[in-house]
Amino acid sequence: MNLNILIRGGGDLATGIAHRLFKSGMKVIITEIAEPLVIRRTVAFASAVYEGEITVEGVTAKLEKGEPIFTNEYISVTVDPECSICHRLKPDVIVDAIMAKTNKGTLKYMAPFVIALGPGFNAGVDVHRVIETQRGHYLGRIIEEGFAENDTGIPGEIACCSSQRVIRAPEDGVFTSSKKIGDILKEGDILGKVKDLEVKTGISGVVRGLIKDGIHVTKNLKIGDIDPRGKKEFIYTISDKARALGGSVLEAIMNCYSDRIIFFEK
Repeated sequence: MNLNILIRGGGDLATGIAHRLFKSGMKVIITEIAEPLVIRRTVAFASAVYEGEITVEGVTAKLEKGEPIFTNEYISVTVDPECSICHRLKPDVIVDAIMAKTNKGTLKYMAPFVIALGPGFNAGVDVHRVIETQRGHYLGRIIEEGFAENDTGIPGEIACCSSQRVIRAPEDGVFTSSKKIGDILKEGDILGKVKDLEVKTGISGVVRGLIKDGIHVTKNLKIGDIDPRGKKEFIYTISDKARALGGSVLEAIMNCYSDRIIFFEK
């Protein structure tokens, strides 16, 4: 199905969605902020903002310095926090995958079909569909009316580790680190610093995610992720959750357009 899709956000979950839609024959543009606070940078198309381009599982995303384009050759990434290009490019579908736990201005009049991920959106009111992002029985559920489950603030378990694997900023300031995604660390190792405060790991494992060195962070912001399974190949592949959400977004789009149900409201 040759549709033009605009995705707000290029983090690892948004990347799983973009990858699935692009591989299904759709053209994708991603909008991001000037300094993405992405953690899993090796599997996030948002990294194109820093690197110029990135390839994830065979799909390449490129930063567009001019007007982004819908193309079957690659995924276009553009810095546009307000998603102002939607009015000029008129995408068939907008997907809000910012994962901010609140609505950052996405409304259903912005495109014929508008989907949002996670809490903060009222399906049928703010957007046309909401996708459940909470791990568990309802992960990936397509919601036609109402809200997704509230954010618990508790990360999903990996090898019986939940909150212990996630590293958060101890205070506001610039994060600095000499570590890299893929490094293997032990419990209590220094991952980096925020100002003069050392940031240490809570468990042993491989660095699965790490915010870019030199980025200004706020207290309690997620800045790192340690995977206790210790398998480096996992840091270069899309997660199970991202794949599940990608499948749900694809299903919602196919249901909309195959049934010729267009929800555009002027």
